[in-house]
Amino acid sequence: MTIAHSGSQPSAPGGTQRFTGQVCIDPLFQPEPPSRMSGGMVTFEPGARTAWHTHPLGQTLIVTSGRGWIQQLGHERQEIVAGEVVSVPAGVKHWHGATSTTGMTHIALQEALDGRNVN
Repeated sequence: MTIAHSGSQPSAPGGTQRFTGQVCIDPLFQPEPPSRMSGGMVTFEPGARTAWHTHPLGQTLIVTSGRGWIQQLGHERQEIVAGEVVSVPAGVKHWHGATSTTGMTHIALQEALDGRNVN
């Protein structure tokens, strides 16, 4: 058993290749084989969001605070709020982030395939 103590891993800004606006990523845990699951807490300032992307084995988002949006390619944008859980199937192109006026934080859980958890 392992305990990942809060604050034991440094926060990092979201890079401009994967995000727009102000984003802070707090790593929560990395995969411990045979598991392929990793997790992070991502905080989006108002108006910040991810770029369009996919996950080879899907992604689960647990919204912990604020209000945000998520959009699947070819579909309407949907609002997400604290307490909601979003399951994104493998290979589905999407983006997610804060609304234009309210920040949003979520925990992102995803598995890696051949060492990659996002495309």
